[in-house]
Amino acid sequence: MSRPRYIRPDPGAAVPTTAMVMAAGIGKRMRPLTATRPKPLVEVAGRTLLDHTFDRLRAAGVQRAVVNVHYLADALEAHLQHRVHGIEVIVSDEREQLMETGGGLAKALPLLGEAPFLVVNSDNFWVDGPTDAIRQLAARWNDDAMDALLLLVPYARAHNHGGQGDFHLDAAGRIVGRRKPGRVAPFVYTGLQIVSPRLIRDWPAGPFSTNLFWDRAIAAGRAFGVVHQGLWSEVNVPGAIARTEALLADG
Repeated sequence: MSRPRYIRPDPGAAVPTTAMVMAAGIGKRMRPLTATRPKPLVEVAGRTLLDHTFDRLRAAGVQRAVVNVHYLADALEAHLQHRVHGIEVIVSDEREQLMETGGGLAKALPLLGEAPFLVVNSDNFWVDGPTDAIRQLAARWNDDAMDALLLLVPYARAHNHGGQGDFHLDAAGRIVGRRKPGRVAPFVYTGLQIVSPRLIRDWPAGPFSTNLFWDRAIAAGRAFGVVHQGLWSEVNVPGAIARTEALLADG
């Protein structure tokens, strides 16, 4: 691994025009709310999680989105058709088999194009700080040095996060490792990242996690993180909805 070097942000950098929206999960921990609706259609502050996601994408200038579907896929597709405007939507159909996060990316790769693209989980909720989070990622992206650039939040500001963190960063913003068992990692993945298509290669058959690609990028010194400047909340259980809405009410 080369010596860490800070990569200066480019405020004028273009936002990726394509996003992969991860929306195929079953949402077991969100039951009973997900007994009759897919998790992305659960509402927070009067709008579905999926609508919040598309609000952020639209505001940043994203032009097209590939959305994977599996659980209650018909309801998701109907919502996308009738409620999402201003962004071209393409469905990656996983009805026959849920491919998990890494497998979902691999299956959708032919639809995503050859340029770096955004990946966003539709079950996390964020509010921008002084800078639009997506534009913050775009400003930091350096295609020569990076294969993945993740938006991270400090563990202490990871509202409703039930885990023990995800990643360690060095002074240059490079991800130097993932959490070890029994220890807390200082940064939590927010569910938003930029990925280069060159990272999505040599994958196994069947479902698998994005960790396969992340570990590959970390080992090569080509995985980086940006610290989110605004609010972030994990919405993974029913009780997290009210707690997230209370955070918004408190400003």
